[in-house]
Amino acid sequence: MATTAEPEPARPEAARSEPARPEAARSEAARSGPARSETAHPLFADWDWEDPAGLEARTDAFTENLARCSTIEVIRPEMPYTHQDFQELGVTGIEFAAFRTRHPHGLGTDLVGLHTDSEATRPGPVYRIDGAALFTQLDISRPLPIADHSVDWVYAEHLIEHVPLGTAVHWLAEVRRILRPGGLLRLTTPDLARYIDGYLDGQEQFFRRHRRRLRTMRVGPPMPERRAFMLNQIFYHFGHRWIYDEAELRHVLDRAGYHEFAIQRREFQLGARPDVADLDTAFRKDESIYLEAVAPGGPH
Repeated sequence: MATTAEPEPARPEAARSEPARPEAARSEAARSGPARSETAHPLFADWDWEDPAGLEARTDAFTENLARCSTIEVIRPEMPYTHQDFQELGVTGIEFAAFRTRHPHGLGTDLVGLHTDSEATRPGPVYRIDGAALFTQLDISRPLPIADHSVDWVYAEHLIEHVPLGTAVHWLAEVRRILRPGGLLRLTTPDLARYIDGYLDGQEQFFRRHRRRLRTMRVGPPMPERRAFMLNQIFYHFGHRWIYDEAELRHVLDRAGYHEFAIQRREFQLGARPDVADLDTAFRKDESIYLEAVAPGGPH
């Protein structure tokens, strides 16, 4: 299960490569049938937005390309376990569902490994990717191989919607366990309330912005403009398994034992720790909800 299945836009400054995506040629006019590419690009051949199962191979191809890197260097043969281990590595926190964290003291992790033409990561070691970001493979459906109270922060952007509800509760309980006193969890995920409001809005302002964002990112041909499609796609595309609003996020946090944590809704790139909030990516701002949980007993 790849937690990075949702395609990301190309960023010239990032140390990642993506497939070339031709600009979509269709107009903004309403379409009643499946949206298909009018280009000859093989990635878009027979692309059908109304066939989520058929598009899984496409999103897998995006993930495969995002997982490609130039160099892989083992810098620690095993995952850091204690707070001291993390300190010796220069790591203060973990970004889940991240091949290359942008935090200067972060450890990126994903279920999917990174690879070059000749080598690949495996679960266990910590790697330096392309001479910069630290990465290790972790499966969030399993207990985290980390001691209690070992990290200062955990960040996960658009991860939680990719796993079943029970897996989310298990992972959140593990995150609670490894956070130090005063430690921060910052979650971002598509906001179900925005999609419901978008469906009920006769002007379809949110849906129009969302389709425009995907066109700018060149993720497939233009989406169908039907409101029912725009609501359904958030449930059935990109490997999504459970979609949240604020109340549902608070529910899973409660089930995971966050009763004594200070839980607060936040805005884009605003939060208890600016260095962690800065990890929010702008291209997901239009659809996301941001929620933080701060552990008791610390300064934050």
